Amino acid sequence: MIPFHRQILLKLAELIDLLIMTLSFVLALAADHYYRTGTIWLDYQFFSMRVKVQNVAIFIGFFVLWHTIFSMFGLYHSRRLATRKNDIIDPFKATCLGSLTILVAGVALSVEVVTPVFLAVFWCTSSVITICSRIALSQILKRIRLSGRNLRHLLIVGTNPRAVSFARRIEAKPEVGYRLLGFADDRWPGIGDLNKTGCRLVAALDELPAFFRNQVVDEVVVGLPMGSFYQQGSRIVALCEEQGIIVRFLSSIFNPKLARFSTEYMEDDSVITLYTGAMAGGPVIAKRALDFSLSLILLIILVPLFVIVALLIKITSPGSVFFIQERVGLNKRRFCLYKFRTMVPGAEQNISKLVHLNEVSGPVFKIKNDPRLTPIGKFLRKTSIDELPQLINVLTGQMSLVGPRPLPVRDYEGFDQDWIRRRFSVRPGITCLWQIAGRSSIPFNKWMELDMEYIDQWSLSLDLKILAKTIPAVLRGTGAA
Repeated sequence: MIPFHRQILLKLAELIDLLIMTLSFVLALAADHYYRTGTIWLDYQFFSMRVKVQNVAIFIGFFVLWHTIFSMFGLYHSRRLATRKNDIIDPFKATCLGSLTILVAGVALSVEVVTPVFLAVFWCTSSVITICSRIALSQILKRIRLSGRNLRHLLIVGTNPRAVSFARRIEAKPEVGYRLLGFADDRWPGIGDLNKTGCRLVAALDELPAFFRNQVVDEVVVGLPMGSFYQQGSRIVALCEEQGIIVRFLSSIFNPKLARFSTEYMEDDSVITLYTGAMAGGPVIAKRALDFSLSLILLIILVPLFVIVALLIKITSPGSVFFIQERVGLNKRRFCLYKFRTMVPGAEQNISKLVHLNEVSGPVFKIKNDPRLTPIGKFLRKTSIDELPQLINVLTGQMSLVGPRPLPVRDYEGFDQDWIRRRFSVRPGITCLWQIAGRSSIPFNKWMELDMEYIDQWSLSLDLKILAKTIPAVLRGTGAA
């Protein structure tokens, strides 16, 4: 999944580019008008001449054309790895092609406003302002990363000189925003040179599955010589693909089954990025906006209910009102999940005595008539009211309204198949396909398959459908445990 903050920045870049295009368009019209008439453009004749339905349609066409061309040059992809040269050349190419296309369209359609003066002013203005805005945005983002925010955890696979040299360039550029975890490779005659560089070997190639299970890894760069390590490289790609970890290559191309490609530049190296999941582009911003607004509104509306539930819990059972448990979230980051307490104090410590009563297959633990439940706890579980405090997690961005359920650390450590771990490549949610399909009444593997189906088929409309179906499922108490 492409991170939400990155999507916000990319959409902001789109808006800025369109505003620059509009400003350049207006200035070019004004310059052309002054050149032909000798009068300033803020006069009645100017507006009466220009503001026509045909001209409005032409302007909208320019808008669409401009956005399309900028997208073609990759200006709305992540620019984290772009150099200063790229930040100048790529926008310049886009404005040149855009201006040339406008010229061709103007001549072909006999558009009155497309004159040599208009084109010259438009091209110069749009090029200069766009390049300056891109450089300014790049500098702002670099300062943010230098302050220790928006960092990506990076693991490099391979310890050959090229991989080490690449690591050195990344470490020398903290503004790029990568935290180097270390290297993964098997022992070989040249491994001793790695120690001399001060770099750290954190795992052998066959230890990578365990390393990914226990460490936060956002991206993996494969620097192995593909001629002799193709099979190992393919296994690494499959492993990262299973768990939804972004993969970049210094060389060679694989044939992943699920991940999609994007090409970028990291310093002087051309790299190919593979990522799974469909949460990218404008819809992901709408998803976060929906999460934030709905969770905030619901928390305000539900304050009276929260107070009543809190009083009932305190009256009927000693202990705290909330149950706070560490869960595994996006890319296996740990966070504290909030629920209303439904069990007697110390219930977590007694779980080992009840393992034989577990009613769900796989590593998860659920009992429909759990003896640890308090009287009010049974009602809260049945109605799913105990889940409502998770709206706080949604509001803070740790969870989403819709997404794979966040699992306790104990359940996560019980996973014996790595393909399941791809569920952690997206933000966890309060409800998902599992909740509306029967919850605890369906087998564990089917539950995981539904999570994969959600990730692969995600769309904003799917989220809305799940939310709509969750309410009747909760009212029926389907599979609640």
